[in-house]
Amino acid sequence: MKICVYCASSSKIDSKYFEASQKLAAEFAQNDITIVYGGGSYGLMGSIADTALAHGGKVIGILPHFMEKVEWGHKHLTELVIVKDMHERKKLLIQDVDAVVALPGGCGTLEELMEVITLKRLGKFTKPIIILNTDNFYHHLKLLLQKMIDERFMRKEHDTIWQFVDNPEDVIPAIKNAPHWDSNAINFAAV
Repeated sequence: MKICVYCASSSKIDSKYFEASQKLAAEFAQNDITIVYGGGSYGLMGSIADTALAHGGKVIGILPHFMEKVEWGHKHLTELVIVKDMHERKKLLIQDVDAVVALPGGCGTLEELMEVITLKRLGKFTKPIIILNTDNFYHHLKLLLQKMIDERFMRKEHDTIWQFVDNPEDVIPAIKNAPHWDSNAINFAAV
């Protein structure tokens, strides 16, 4: 199994986020799940890569060339793919993965998450999207997504595009139990 992980590059965040990322990375490694992520060496990105590798896991990084030039890339990954730009990075992050997991992060994490939610709504991405809501980090996003549905910017059926979980140990079961989704979603993408 191969899972894309979106997460923060900031090293200045609370330790609770590092602890959750390390638990998740260890679980992925123990379950022979390859992590595909943004290729960075700092923050939750570095934490999840280092932990998975320390537990014998495989980690593939996708890093834009301009980030490699300033040495943001992780030097010890199973594989590091250097790409032209952010657009190519986002495309490769979700190519041939079995799920996407979003950990807490900043605007880049949120932008990647919203793009993959949009692609799933349109039937262009059909795999589970799990949002790890560590210490209620994504509480307001959860409310906003529900407001979009309540106010008919999205359909009620769209609330199965994503699943929120509170703990790292809930991620793999959420992936396994995610509602089926397929490319026919384009037929009800519009409201």
